[in-house]
Amino acid sequence: MVYHSSFVDEEGITKACGCPLLPLKTHIKGPAPVSDQDKIDIVDEAITFFRANVFFKNFDIKSPADKLLIYLTFYINVALKRLEGCRTLAVGTKAIINLGLEKVPVPGEPGFPFPGLFSVPQSQDEAELFRNYLKQIREETSGRLLNCAYRPNGTPNKWWLAFAKRKFMNIVVL
Repeated sequence: MVYHSSFVDEEGITKACGCPLLPLKTHIKGPAPVSDQDKIDIVDEAITFFRANVFFKNFDIKSPADKLLIYLTFYINVALKRLEGCRTLAVGTKAIINLGLEKVPVPGEPGFPFPGLFSVPQSQDEAELFRNYLKQIREETSGRLLNCAYRPNGTPNKWWLAFAKRKFMNIVVL
């Protein structure tokens, strides 16, 4: 059974492209509201549920937050693929920074991994808001993922990096 997000009915949360802009425990600038440090956010859920959810080929969407969970699971898969050949934390950090510098596509643009998952932005402002949110959440996820993918001594954690070989929802990561 797929793990779903606990952010089911978030009243008063801004949405862009049919995706809730959920609060994050972050220091990175962006459109996401700041969450309490002691609360679980969507990035924590995505990292916690990744190793179970990556095995599924189908994902029933029970709330709009599940769409974000799917996107983050895919992004973690991409990030682990980039970290696969990195033997130290320093090299892995460099690879993740390069991934963060890539252009973030939004629905309706070429390169967006899930064309039917999110609605196409109605305006350029909505597209920029969603792009900035995705960029912020990707950066936050990357930083936290490095703590999981590498041990405190800087060596790779094979129990995480082994999941780079998995395909999430039968999508091949290049």
